[in-house]
Amino acid sequence: MAIALKRAYEKPSLSDGMRVLVDRLWPRGLSKQAAGIDVWLRDLAPSTELRRWFHARPGMWPVFRKRYLEELAQAEAAAALEELYRVARTRKKVTLIFSSRNSDRNNAAILKELMEGMRKPPSGAGPAAAARGKARAVRSRG
Repeated sequence: MAIALKRAYEKPSLSDGMRVLVDRLWPRGLSKQAAGIDVWLRDLAPSTELRRWFHARPGMWPVFRKRYLEELAQAEAAAALEELYRVARTRKKVTLIFSSRNSDRNNAAILKELMEGMRKPPSGAGPAAAARGKARAVRSRG
């Protein structure tokens, strides 16, 4: 599986494969047709609080990264991460779409590293945690 990164404002291409938006907010000023998004996984995005914190402190990348990985261990994010893993297993190429102006330091770059196996998934995240989260959700509804 090939994982690529692309800014939402760049023109979609057939070579992108499956285009997955990993931002909580829709890219400002971009129509759904122009974006060419196949899947929108909002819950993979950092929380609004963490995003704002990092925007005010761009030099704090290591701290942002650590906090973001901790957020990915939470149930909703872990389920979305499992969905991303599932998509990646079924496609030859997946392009993670993001809006950030900084193409090197954003949540999509961290997700790409996770997908490529350069980093272990955060503890409590990944396929097993997503399954546990779904089981808990079903039990709580019952």
